[in-house]
Amino acid sequence: MATKTAEPGSDTETHSSNEEHVVIFRLGKEYYALDIQAVQEIVRMQAITAIPGTDSWVEGITNLRGRVVPVIDLRKRCNVDLSEYTPETRIVVVSSATGMVGLIVDAVTEVMRIPSDQVEVPGSVVNVSENTYLRAIAKLDDRLVSLMDLGGVLPSESALTGLGDEQAEVAAA
Repeated sequence: MATKTAEPGSDTETHSSNEEHVVIFRLGKEYYALDIQAVQEIVRMQAITAIPGTDSWVEGITNLRGRVVPVIDLRKRCNVDLSEYTPETRIVVVSSATGMVGLIVDAVTEVMRIPSDQVEVPGSVVNVSENTYLRAIAKLDDRLVSLMDLGGVLPSESALTGLGDEQAEVAAA
C-alpha cells in the first residue's frame, strides 16, 4: 500500500498533528502499530539471553552494538498464538521511560501516516484490563490496525529496573 510522505517544508508536513505516523507490524495474522517517534531502530532476530524470574513474556536481554537491551516477546505479551521465528521476525527497539527495550514481532510491514479521521478509540467491550496496550484502532482501506500504547505494553518500571541490575552484572563479566 503506497503512502504519502511529507516533503520537508511542505503543507503536508505542517498538518502532521492531524495524523498518526506509525510503524506497522504483524503479530500472528493481526496488524499493530507503534508511534514512529518511539521506535529507535528495527533489527533482525538475534541471540537473546534468558533472565530467570521475569514475566513469561520477557524473553531476556540481548547485546545491541555494545548495549544490553531487555527484550519482550509481543506475541506472549498480547496473548497471540506463538509460532517459530522466521526470517521475517524482527526486534523493534523502542525508547521508553526506563530506557531502550526490544519488542519481538513476526514482521514489520510498513511505515505510514494515518489521517486522524481514520483512527477511533476502542469501545468498552474491547478496552479491558488485559488490553492495556490498546490505544486506538486505525481503519485502513484493507484492514484494521491496533495502535499500541507503549506504556501499556512494557512491564512495570521495577521489572525493567531489575533487568538493569542483571544487565550491569552481565556487562561487567
